[in-house]
Amino acid sequence: MKRIFLFVLINFLIISAISIVISIFHLSPYITHFGLNYYSLMIFCLMWGMFGALISLFLSKKMAKWLMKVNLIQFSTQNQKELFILKKIEEFSKKANLKMPEVGIYPSKEINAFATGPSKKNSLVALSQGLLDNMNEVEIEGVIAHEITHIANGDMVTMTLIQGIINAFVMFLARILAYFVSSVMRSNRNNNFSYLTYMLFVFLFQSIFMVFGIMVISFFSRKREYKADKGGSILSGKEKMIKALQALKSFQKIKENEKMVVKNKEVFQSLKISNPTKKKLFSLIFATHPPLDARIEKLRNG
Repeated sequence: MKRIFLFVLINFLIISAISIVISIFHLSPYITHFGLNYYSLMIFCLMWGMFGALISLFLSKKMAKWLMKVNLIQFSTQNQKELFILKKIEEFSKKANLKMPEVGIYPSKEINAFATGPSKKNSLVALSQGLLDNMNEVEIEGVIAHEITHIANGDMVTMTLIQGIINAFVMFLARILAYFVSSVMRSNRNNNFSYLTYMLFVFLFQSIFMVFGIMVISFFSRKREYKADKGGSILSGKEKMIKALQALKSFQKIKENEKMVVKNKEVFQSLKISNPTKKKLFSLIFATHPPLDARIEKLRNG
């Protein structure tokens, strides 16, 4: 989920920044004296939408290192578990015909990992310290294979294209609705068109439509996770991939039980490897990963 969350967050901030620049300098050739020029608006939104997504992609690895405080590890490390991880990533990268990605550990008690980067030749695999402390080598091998498959499948590029299209739709629909609402307000009050009012509605509708956009991104992300599981089972072996998912499920249940104990005493959930097992419709719609039980069953059934 971290991979997708960081990507969407950066993208949203960039799109908001672009909209602010557009409003300040009045870069709106689609607004004419006769109303909206829909063709110009469509081209305008597609260009800026894809531009925002591409910037997010190129910044993804640097932002992940900075925000997650990733500490890169090298083959010179004296830590045997870190050395095992490096060797396995090197092995799986060769199997997948990839350039070996940068490898890092980020300080967190959570048991997770993610892969990110602008291309197959410029990528990063990061594992949490909690994962190293709590998983054995067989389970870690399954996790690594899963993340390497994400890179091999070009998932970051795929999600960038999807994000770019969603950005275009969000900007397009937000500006049409904002123009319509502003025009209605102008007619009711019998005053001139207010560009400031229009831009305020643009920001409002962009924020609303981006929520629906995240739902679409989450849907495609869940599909990519199944593919990464399948690829991971090919690289490391089906049983190792299943053991990794089962380990995640076990840790997840322990965490949920701990939360339940705390709750009784007192009367997070885009791009991690595991997600909450709650079946609430809301959480499933916005989940970037399928339920672990579904993933394990799909692997077992081939």
